Amino acid sequence: MASAGEWVQGARPRTLPAAVSPVLAGTGVAAYVDGAVWWKALLALVVSLALQVAVNYANDYSDGIRGTDDARVGPMRLVGSGAATPAAVRRAAFLAFGVAGVAGLVLAATTAWWLVAVGLVSVLAAWYYTGGSKPYGYLGLGEVMVFVFFGLVAVVGTTYVQTETWEWPALFAAVGIGSLACAILVVNNLRDIPTDTEAGKRTLAVLLGADRTRALYLLLVLAAAAAVVAVGVSTTWWALLGLGFLAPALPGVGTVLGGAVGPALIPVLQSTGVAELVWAVLVAVPLMLRG
Repeated sequence: MASAGEWVQGARPRTLPAAVSPVLAGTGVAAYVDGAVWWKALLALVVSLALQVAVNYANDYSDGIRGTDDARVGPMRLVGSGAATPAAVRRAAFLAFGVAGVAGLVLAATTAWWLVAVGLVSVLAAWYYTGGSKPYGYLGLGEVMVFVFFGLVAVVGTTYVQTETWEWPALFAAVGIGSLACAILVVNNLRDIPTDTEAGKRTLAVLLGADRTRALYLLLVLAAAAAVVAVGVSTTWWALLGLGFLAPALPGVGTVLGGAVGPALIPVLQSTGVAELVWAVLVAVPLMLRG
């Protein structure tokens, strides 16, 4: 039976900045247009965090029962290591999905009921990333879905539930946050190319190969920088402080482009997550203060 510490580790706490960042960015835009509703922002944060934990447990379960994690280079996995049964990890995933669902229903009831459909699609996307008979994460589509759901949907959705209006800066912020969220997955899959290839998991990194995957990581960081400029042009130039995310991001770029493999890429996962959080904070705070 897994210990409490192993369950926490299995939730992959280092990935949680990817859940906090879109809510910060979306709330920053809402505050800029004088539309921030702080209790809705908190509920959006609950939804985002719960979905992130749910997808982490769901991936642990699905990859574990397929044997993909049997020779894993990265952090411990509950099913793959034998620390927890597949059924227990699946229940943990469903519990987290339930928390996200309850918070999401409150937001939908107080904003617009069509958001229930968005939430349902988000849950299905989280489960079928590695779940089901034909998981899209095994078909090279993981990065696309991360960009859509942890970038576009999360940021624009956070702004919308507070303002109930379309805001272009929210879209620009979503591109920045989504790019860095994708970059985290790109590094993860770059690290796992050998084991994923052996297990038949055709991630985008496996399909592109190591060199093109490294170039993709650089492109995503550059896209995040361009998104900062777009937010600044459409709101306040103070938002350009967001370019400070390059401080934690550039060392990771150097590591990735320098040809690092295996465990040497693990620190880049953390630094990219930090870069995403810094992006969100340094963009959102000026928007909140100038709103």
